[in-house]
Amino acid sequence: MSPRTIATSRRVDLPELLDFVRTRHRVVLTTTRPDGSPQMSPVTAGIDEQGRLVVSTYPERAKAVNARRDPRGSALVLSDDFGDAWVQLDGEFEVLDGEDAVEPLVDYFRCISGEHPDWAEYRQAMRTQGKSLLRMTIRRWGPIATGGFPARLAD
Repeated sequence: MSPRTIATSRRVDLPELLDFVRTRHRVVLTTTRPDGSPQMSPVTAGIDEQGRLVVSTYPERAKAVNARRDPRGSALVLSDDFGDAWVQLDGEFEVLDGEDAVEPLVDYFRCISGEHPDWAEYRQAMRTQGKSLLRMTIRRWGPIATGGFPARLAD
């Protein structure tokens, strides 16, 4: 019989948190519906140069509509391997639209995928599609955690 995987929970400072999140782009974003219940969206996210979580969206999507009304939100950052480490972030969102979103969307692309082969084409596509950017200022975060058994059940 193989040994049981033991759950872990490690508190980190902001620089270590940002290093962890920068390499993980699978996120479940949570905003609040008008009735107070959570609305969750699986998204691709990154960390911008100012240490904010950034997500590309459209102005009419629930996450953008909710964030405009109530900027409080959370994000569950997952590792590529579902059983690997994750962390919850809490903070406030701002929503950027139209021309105000174009350069931040360039930054969003860069922090996830690197350089685009044609930035003028990308910028125009963002304008044509009417894209928005959600930007979360991180105020609180949980420990970086992994699942598994409690240590008392290691044997």
